[in-house]
Amino acid sequence: MNKVTEFYQSLWHDYLLIAPQAEKVHQLFATTDGVVVNDHVAFRTFAHTPVSLDKLETVILSLGYERQDSYQFKEKKLRAHSYIHPDNQVPKVFCSELLTEKLSEASQAIIARYTDQISEATALTPELFWSGRHWNAPTWDEYQQVLAESEYGAWLLALGLRANHFTVSVNHLKSSHSIEEVLHRVKQAGFSVNTSGGEVKGSPAALLEQGSTMADKMTILFAGDDPHEIPTCFYEFARRYPDPDNANKLYQGFREANADKIFESTHAS
Repeated sequence: MNKVTEFYQSLWHDYLLIAPQAEKVHQLFATTDGVVVNDHVAFRTFAHTPVSLDKLETVILSLGYERQDSYQFKEKKLRAHSYIHPDNQVPKVFCSELLTEKLSEASQAIIARYTDQISEATALTPELFWSGRHWNAPTWDEYQQVLAESEYGAWLLALGLRANHFTVSVNHLKSSHSIEEVLHRVKQAGFSVNTSGGEVKGSPAALLEQGSTMADKMTILFAGDDPHEIPTCFYEFARRYPDPDNANKLYQGFREANADKIFESTHAS
């Protein structure tokens, strides 16, 4: 077994621990299609820390990836890179970070109180991507304060480093041929879907259509053994269209407008 295969097996195991809906959604399509192909996986992190986007990039590149493109999400105060592997059977990676300097001083102070606990000697290895929090659990009040300004920041503060979502490649399904059909099946199975900007984000003209479930919810222990239920991770679906620059190849990039709405799959509100 090569290191990329091991990476995704470990990642999937950790993902299912806090997103049990993913196993059920996966089985929904595995029952009719056998193999369910993963289009991409996504991660979140904090800028200006020992686990910043630039630091995590070195690990992603060590797995054989190359950077594909970069993205800015000004309203959400994020930046991101996407990565592609020379083996087209290997999922793409989308990794983003919260630009904490763009938050209020109050939120910056809360986040810094915890990210300052990250060791500068943190090993830059693939295990980082399912390592969880590298800081103590925040208080519920601190979580709520950050949440009011950045849902992304609150999610990351509570859950740490782990796969935010896996993505079913609709192009590889034989039983469902459109995002609409996929989302209908998901809803019929009892799962909520992200309706921000519409259930389907993107269009054939944009060469990429995406949709997703809303994140699972799980009780997390905050500081002082204070339990609260919060959103964890979700499952995405992507359909790609032929690239006009290469009609024999599907478009492999991402669209900022789509991703902006997909981020909201973990929103608590």
